[in-house]
Amino acid sequence: MKFIELSATTPSDDIADADAAIGLCAPKMMQVAKRLQWIQWLGAGVEECVQQSLIRERQPLVTNMRRTGGASMAEHVMGMMLVLRRQLNYFIAQQPRGHWDPDSDHYPQAVDLQGKTLLVVGLGGIGLEVAKRAYAFGMRVNATRASSSARPDYVSYVGMPDELIKLARDADFIVNCTPLTPQTTGLFEKEFFNTMKPTAYFINVGRGRSVVTPDLIAALKARRIAGAGLDVTDPEPLPSSSSLWRMPKFVITPHVSSNSPMTDELRLAVLHENLRRYVAGGRMLSVVDIERGY
Repeated sequence: MKFIELSATTPSDDIADADAAIGLCAPKMMQVAKRLQWIQWLGAGVEECVQQSLIRERQPLVTNMRRTGGASMAEHVMGMMLVLRRQLNYFIAQQPRGHWDPDSDHYPQAVDLQGKTLLVVGLGGIGLEVAKRAYAFGMRVNATRASSSARPDYVSYVGMPDELIKLARDADFIVNCTPLTPQTTGLFEKEFFNTMKPTAYFINVGRGRSVVTPDLIAALKARRIAGAGLDVTDPEPLPSSSSLWRMPKFVITPHVSSNSPMTDELRLAVLHENLRRYVAGGRMLSVVDIERGY
């Protein structure tokens, strides 16, 4: 097996002879690499790869890193939920002063997660990990999933995507864990936010383009929802001029929810195993359905 590191000086003949690519799916490469049989994507979201016309035309084998970041991302979600409901931002902001406000009546009221209802939108590898942890906190967990209504014991109900609005009405937290597909692009918009309870929170660790950002900003400004937490945005990176930076009851992180040594180790293990299986002609891990987009 011959490995080639792609750069601006890589001979086009080397690219044309390649039958596999790791972490690469650029249109220019696809135009040259006509013998390409397998693409190993190094993340979970594959929209920029599978939505290319050449990929859909040639239908190479595409594998991704599904589930490898699920546990880390779920912990990030729970962290956002705790920051928002335990009012941790308020107390962190007070810390540099070196003393607390002497009038504890000024303290914002913390609210427990126990007894609250969570809606997980996209009960896949990430969504299952979020549901598992929320259940451990004593939350009631509902979910949507496009593939089936099968559910683990820690999820009370699994609905199809067309039940999203109905389930959103009763949720105290809504977490988007869906991949970006034509069906999930712009899914969370004005009608959706108007459906949510004014005491409910929206969290997104899926893809930024699933949210219509102006509609989320409007919902936050009008207090139609209680707050939000975003690890992904549209656009990304978020420009400094965006009013999201200055929203109250809002937490934002720069697409880092899966960043952890554990995720890195799992991704490396999947890469090594898929390389072994590809050479041996074995069944590959985490195969992407190009038509479905994940």
